[in-house]
Amino acid sequence: MALMGASLALTPQLRAQLQAWLAEDIGRGDLTAVALQGAQGRAHWLAKAEGRFCGGVLLGPLLHLLDPSAEVRLLVAEGAPVLPGQRLLEMAGSAAALVAVERTALNLAMRLSGIATATAALVAEIAGTGVLLVDTRKTTPGLRVLEKYAVRCGGGVNHRMGLDDAAMLKENHLAWAGGVRPAVAAVQASAPWPARVIVEAETEQQAHEAVEAGADAVLLDEFSPEALASLVPRLRSAAAARVGGRPVILEASGVQPSQLRAYAATGIDLISTSAPVTRSCWLDLSMRFDA
Repeated sequence: MALMGASLALTPQLRAQLQAWLAEDIGRGDLTAVALQGAQGRAHWLAKAEGRFCGGVLLGPLLHLLDPSAEVRLLVAEGAPVLPGQRLLEMAGSAAALVAVERTALNLAMRLSGIATATAALVAEIAGTGVLLVDTRKTTPGLRVLEKYAVRCGGGVNHRMGLDDAAMLKENHLAWAGGVRPAVAAVQASAPWPARVIVEAETEQQAHEAVEAGADAVLLDEFSPEALASLVPRLRSAAAARVGGRPVILEASGVQPSQLRAYAATGIDLISTSAPVTRSCWLDLSMRFDA
């Protein structure tokens, strides 16, 4: 399930964000640039810790904002494992541009590499089970596209990107809508046909109601592995009894990372966790200038 080389679309929105982040650091201008006197330079990135590399693809777009003729050569694929001392990429261009872009580019890459590293560790825990590790919407505002890209680089799978991807009916929705059935019916009547309807269930009764109401997926929140081992087959049977026998996707959430293997053995399809984004540490990387 590893997705080395996972692609990242450099959309107009992302390019604008990169420009804004670079401008945040440069401000009214780099006061050290005058010391470089228009020199050209060469540099490279090094890994200072073991992990998964992610974010190198952002260096080129950032650097070209300052020096369109600069060159970047990636030596390591996005999502690939790296070791301390390993050279990750090389660059050449205006020395002033290289020093000005350093902090912004490295900050992004260290953050994303940390997420990819943490994701890969969790994916390894359930390797061979057929269960997918998926992320959540617990992301840093402004960084969602990149943080979810890092999850893909670590071998995980993205859940919905936002509220407009799929309808997930959670505890508050169900309370204010009057229950599972009316909530599902309302969304099914108005959502575009490609959109899936997901119900977050906190009890077995809610899970069964969601399947019977025609939900495409049920997110089983904070169930124990033992409870899921009993519940999952019954939900599969209930889905098979629906018109057309349309299957249901079953997802476990609210799990402890140390119990991933136990959850994967229950027959579920997905395990969702925010841990790679919310609990990961940055992977230490550095930039070194070549003579």
